Amino acid sequence: MNRSIQSQSGVMLIEALIGILIFAIGILALVAMQAAAIRTAQDARYRTEAVNYASTLLSQVLVNVDRTTETNLQTTLAAFQHQPSGTNCAFSGATSANAVVTQWVQLATGTTGTTPPLRLPLPGTTSAMLQVAVDTSLGAYNRVSITVCWRAPDDPVARKHVLISYVT
Repeated sequence: MNRSIQSQSGVMLIEALIGILIFAIGILALVAMQAAAIRTAQDARYRTEAVNYASTLLSQVLVNVDRTTETNLQTTLAAFQHQPSGTNCAFSGATSANAVVTQWVQLATGTTGTTPPLRLPLPGTTSAMLQVAVDTSLGAYNRVSITVCWRAPDDPVARKHVLISYVT
């Protein structure tokens, strides 16, 4: 009897250490899940802001175009064009002189000069990451493409949202 008690000495200590190890792994997994949930929530917030920025500009375009003739419609649409060249969030070309687009770019990039800003700017967004492309050619049906790009902190990849609408 004395021999069996001695052969099991220290087993309880090993069981306790294994239990603590399993508990610690569980806690670390919960911390990692929380960090992933925070990143996902931030990404969703940025995507929502990008949708809001694109929708706001589109509504301003729809309100401010001159629909009296087809030529006037195409001319006023062309004034909204902003950096129509380039791809993958590296846009180039002429910037729009239209006040609506200029204000929109300032809001999206956070360069309005007002403190606090009127709206939350998208992180990592520059003027070169915003595009308004207008296609008034025959068969394009006055297509307006609004692209909003942003780069979240500590994220090397730029994200983008594209809104396409046809103005009649």
